[in-house]
Amino acid sequence: MIRCFAEKLYSSSVSVTVAHATVRRLMTSGSVTVSTNIKETSNAQINMDEVITKEVGNNGIIVLNRPKALNSINLSMVQKIYSILKQWESSKKLVIIEGMGEKAFCAGGDVKALVLSLNESAGHLQGEEFFRTEYTLDHLIGTYKKPYIAIINGITMGGGVGLSIHGKYRIATEKTLFAMPETAIGLFPDVGATYFLSRLKSRLGLYLGLTGHRLKGFDVFLAGIATHFVPSEKLADLKHDLFALRKVDIESILNKYQQKLNHEFSLAPHMSQIENCFSAPTVEEIIERLKKDNSDWAQKNIEILLKMSPSSLKITKKAIDEGKEKSLADCLKTEYRLACTALTRDGDFYEGVRALLVDKDQKPIWKPSSLTDVTDEYVNKRFAAFPAEKELQLCISKL
Repeated sequence: MIRCFAEKLYSSSVSVTVAHATVRRLMTSGSVTVSTNIKETSNAQINMDEVITKEVGNNGIIVLNRPKALNSINLSMVQKIYSILKQWESSKKLVIIEGMGEKAFCAGGDVKALVLSLNESAGHLQGEEFFRTEYTLDHLIGTYKKPYIAIINGITMGGGVGLSIHGKYRIATEKTLFAMPETAIGLFPDVGATYFLSRLKSRLGLYLGLTGHRLKGFDVFLAGIATHFVPSEKLADLKHDLFALRKVDIESILNKYQQKLNHEFSLAPHMSQIENCFSAPTVEEIIERLKKDNSDWAQKNIEILLKMSPSSLKITKKAIDEGKEKSLADCLKTEYRLACTALTRDGDFYEGVRALLVDKDQKPIWKPSSLTDVTDEYVNKRFAAFPAEKELQLCISKL
């Protein structure tokens, strides 16, 4: 859900030329050639499609094809992916999803468009439809009956995390950049993030969710977000071997390409601090513990937290804390309530996107303005159940 914001974050520290929007040819090795068996199933010309679907034998490939927009997803893309996954669930041996180009797998959705729609009459309905459709797709991925392999090469944030993290296999490369920085725009880590962040080791998930800390390359694997790490130069060979499989023995192939690096997790020196500080019962107490720590690392994180939306911080903490005891479906239902109630002109989501992406004054005026003013009553109201007909329904057959 954070494409524009992700591009801003990424460009601040990494300089990469956007790849041309051309179809990447599958490389082959040995005597088996699989590229000649590709069947294009897209409905328009390849260079115009935002989602390219391909069939290689009884394998399916989904390619997000908006490289100039960091492969960000919109409503029509989500609908196409959902539709093809439903078709392939009964017919394919495995499904691979990847992004076009080398810069991004998927940087999320266009929150700027969602916020600008709030200026129109009943504009919140556009956002509600997008969240409903996106979360339904995330749930399908999380319950998919066939092996689902996400190649998260490049930026993977927001909606891109939803398209990958719930699948059985997530392959990171040295180019992977993961983050869930929604608290900086007055939102919260969604797309099922309250489910998977709550299940990371120690308090790492809460730390990542509150601060938006970025993980790169092998760290994404060490954190438990990716299941495998494969150098980007080996991806074509990996796909070739997966397509050549006669039996579904995917793990043996992935393990063959799994690179073992003598690399310590970048946050390893701070994991005890993360456990100590972020195990506090409230956001206020987290900040107090960081102050007592008084290290450079702690001071930096205090500065980060104090810039975030106070309501987003409290909502995020409650959602992740509770997510550990919930199923993916229940987490997505809760997130849907939180997302829909964020779709207001006078809310922090609107203000955060305005300040960072529209007016770009970098000076959001949060309401409430302080953690103290974000009462339990305020937070609980955001979590309150909707009337039955408005709740997120995850047992429907199609969108």
